[in-house]
Amino acid sequence: MASALLSFTYQKNKSMLSRKTSYLLLFPVFVILIGYVVWPFLRTIETGLQGDAWHAVFKSEDSPNIRALLQSVVLGLLSVVGAGVLGTGLAWLFYRFDFPLRRLLQAMAALPLALPPLVGVMAFLYLYGPSGMLPRSLQVLFGWEEVPFSFEGFPAVWLVHVYTQFVYFYLFVSAALRNMDGSLLEAASDLGAGEGRMFFKVVLPILRPALVGAGLLVFMVSMASFTAPLLFDGSGRYLTLQIFNYKTNGERELAAVVSTALTLICLVLLVVAEWKPEIASRQRAKGTASPTRPITQPWKRGLALGVALLILLFLGLPVLTIVLLSFAVEGSWTTQILPSAYTFSHYRMLFNDPSFAEPIRNSLQMAALATLGNLIFGITASLLIVKSRLPGRTLLRVMTALPFAIPGTVIALNLILSFSTPSALSFGQILVGSYAILPLAYFIRHIPLVVRATTAALENYDDQLTEAAYDLGASTWRTFRTVMFPILLPAIVAGTLLSFVTALGEFVSSIMLYIIDNRPISVEILAQLRQYNFGGAAAYSVLLMVLIGASTLATQWIGRVGSKKSNI
Repeated sequence: MASALLSFTYQKNKSMLSRKTSYLLLFPVFVILIGYVVWPFLRTIETGLQGDAWHAVFKSEDSPNIRALLQSVVLGLLSVVGAGVLGTGLAWLFYRFDFPLRRLLQAMAALPLALPPLVGVMAFLYLYGPSGMLPRSLQVLFGWEEVPFSFEGFPAVWLVHVYTQFVYFYLFVSAALRNMDGSLLEAASDLGAGEGRMFFKVVLPILRPALVGAGLLVFMVSMASFTAPLLFDGSGRYLTLQIFNYKTNGERELAAVVSTALTLICLVLLVVAEWKPEIASRQRAKGTASPTRPITQPWKRGLALGVALLILLFLGLPVLTIVLLSFAVEGSWTTQILPSAYTFSHYRMLFNDPSFAEPIRNSLQMAALATLGNLIFGITASLLIVKSRLPGRTLLRVMTALPFAIPGTVIALNLILSFSTPSALSFGQILVGSYAILPLAYFIRHIPLVVRATTAALENYDDQLTEAAYDLGASTWRTFRTVMFPILLPAIVAGTLLSFVTALGEFVSSIMLYIIDNRPISVEILAQLRQYNFGGAAAYSVLLMVLIGASTLATQWIGRVGSKKSNI
């Protein structure tokens, strides 16, 4: 017994990082997290505590910031309801029923993920705004003097949130349904339960952990939303807009107060969200999946086809609108339903005109720099979290998740307040107003992406492979390079590509930190939009969607190849 225990301990230790290696890796990771994530936020809190900034921001119930807080909370709650109903409904329909266009709908359900926030908002503006294609079409079709509706203000912001955020519910609920024991549905059906009673009495309790997790995520994302409020309700009151307006007016203390309040709310949500997956794992049901039920009655199939077409239009029209307008001649779309003239000139300028190509080059360079940093940092931090024996691993895991809870507007303000003067962390340079400030902001925002993906892969990694390599005489570096890394590669690539494409379309931090020499694609899209160059803005948007789509396909392909290799 004693010899077996010693053997186990010896083999277990071989799969872990040595204490010396752990501390060598911990030092740069700790410096980065403290220096560029924690300390800038503490600097913002300190700025907000100066003078009577807190009293000035929240001095009375009629304060615009109180109204902004209430409106942001209401928007978050309504976004959870709208996205939850749509996302959960789609996941249940795809899981339970077989109907016309089902496979096409499944393929398109995650389409909003391919739209950067600014592009999605712009698509809704073109499609549903006061001069949008759909309101004008209905006006002409029915001969009305005015458009019958137009989405602007708070309702438009909510609709954009439902479109872009229902995917979280769809993905969470779909995963929970795949793990559900299908025999529960068969038993409920045998006992005479209808579809509605079955869903609310049997399925919904099983889905509760997934719904809570998705709801917390949607609420947090909605609270941090900036692009939709800016373009659809710029004069409205939202916490993110208040931060942007205070920063623009040079009122940094007031911006710091609102940033602190918004981040604290998101931090609470992050803590709850981090706690919920443990509950979900304990409540997960096991068993075989339930087969889909074909809809055979003609009227029901017709109804299902009609609903499917409506959902397809809702999902696909924003993308088709952007693609169509990318070919429109500037000035050819004023009061018409559709542009009256088309051209390929916007795409030629993107690749041939240096002034048009510069934002593309800037975005690619800055996204690549930030992603390289995320890759190196993510692998290092994940090894410490999973494969070290350091006593502070839980704290390290929490610290790497902090950027999830810090909205982009707050990260930008943190950097402005922390690096507007020379410091050791900026190597004696002033980063604000320099080229480097945006890659740094992208890196900070996307720290959790590579860390989470790599950590999940490491936790599922079989340590016996490492132990076998050590027994055959391989060094630590060779074992990592030839055994661990190939198995972990699909997850690392997925997190890395997600970081890259997210950085390509990053708008929130960019609009607050960019300078003319490093303006990215997202800022250039907004500039083209404000100059009424709809075709140019749409062409940039299509390019972003193509890059994101290509990266997504590459991630899926690498994942399939990796899973095949791991099964060999």
